[in-house]
Amino acid sequence: MYCPFCQHADTRVIDSRVSEDGATIRRRRECEACNERFSTLETIELKLPAIVKSDGSREAFDARKLRSGFDRALQKRPVPEDEIELAVRAVMQQARICGEREIPSIKIGEFVMNELRKLDHVAYVRFASVYRSFGDVADFREEIEKLERDLPASTEQLQLLDVIALGKKKKG
Repeated sequence: MYCPFCQHADTRVIDSRVSEDGATIRRRRECEACNERFSTLETIELKLPAIVKSDGSREAFDARKLRSGFDRALQKRPVPEDEIELAVRAVMQQARICGEREIPSIKIGEFVMNELRKLDHVAYVRFASVYRSFGDVADFREEIEKLERDLPASTEQLQLLDVIALGKKKKG
């Protein structure tokens, strides 16, 4: 590891700590030449399948794009950051375990919708409206009715009330 201060090639690890989620290791390092200290983060790098877009083009799996999709759907929703991160990881894990070198973008979209459905129903309907290209309020209503049929009576119905209010705003 090169020193970010003097570019010397030899640095030594002073301290290593595993992050709370166990996904990264923070290493405290010291340069052998200038004695400056700095931190590095070490993460596991696994090969994810390439994404095949609907037009047939291919691109590398991009976790940042995946996260931004979750962030847009969950904008201004009361979902804790750690739950969002777990959902992103779950989608990446599903993509990884499918065992394919390439995966259609539509399948990734389905993985995202499944995770959003667990997290927040308003976010789920938001994402579905774009992902499935809802044309009018009837499409929203149909998706909300599907959610109602699949939900047990519980606090999840409070989320559904938010979804219904969102649909009424779109209509009016």
